[in-house]
Order: sequence, then structure tokens, then C-alpha cells
Amino acid sequence: MSQNVSEKALPAVEDLSRDEGAISTNSTSTTRTASAHHTVTRADLADAVHRRIGLSRAESGEFVEAVLSEIFNAIVSGDDVKLSSFGSFHIRSKGERVGRNPKTGASAPITARRVVMFKASNVLRARINGQRAIED
Repeated sequence: MSQNVSEKALPAVEDLSRDEGAISTNSTSTTRTASAHHTVTRADLADAVHRRIGLSRAESGEFVEAVLSEIFNAIVSGDDVKLSSFGSFHIRSKGERVGRNPKTGASAPITARRVVMFKASNVLRARINGQRAIED
């Protein structure tokens, strides 16, 4: 990126969540309802960065990719990732176990594996439930 992102004031997660237009909603609906669902894509995140910070669309896309890549690489290497006021990602190792096919009831071994766990922060949980979180 040609412009140093640190030169611009980056809004906190709280500030972004208050801005209803920070991440665009489905183009067919201009208002969000509790039952309306929209999947936020990388392009939506890049567009929000473009509008909020003022980077070009290409730079915004590169910025989002760089952040996601850092998170991805940290998780793959086994590091915990904690994003203040959002939540944390960590790896959990699951041992081999016997499972059952729900359709036939037949036993089947489930191999040991590592899975990504996400735990939402108190701030995010409170916001999801329509409450105002008390921040530390």
C-alpha cells in the first residue's frame, strides 16, 4: 500500500458498530430487521474501510486481506488471537472418539483433530442482546 494506514486515525470497533452504514447491508433492503440476514464479505469489509478511513478501494482491499492473513496465520500456527471488544479465537484439540451416524445409528470412529473455537467478548455479547456493555 502506498499510504501508511497508521497516519490516519482508525476508529475503534465500538465506533464502527455504532455507524449503521459502516458495513453495507443487502442491496435489496435499505433497513435491517431482526429476521433479515446478510453475509458480510471481504468486499463489504473493504468497502467499509474505504468509506470510513478514506483509503482507495484497492488499498482498502489490501488492508482487509493483510489483517485477515495475519489472523489466519496466527491461528494456523497455534497462537490465540484476541481482538478487544470483539472476541478471541483459539485452537482446541479433540481426541479420537466413537460417533454415530444419525440416519442409520451405525458407530463410526471420528479421528482426532484440531478445531478453531471463537468466544465472543462481553461487549459483543451485550451488543447482540441489545444491552450497553460496561467496558473495563
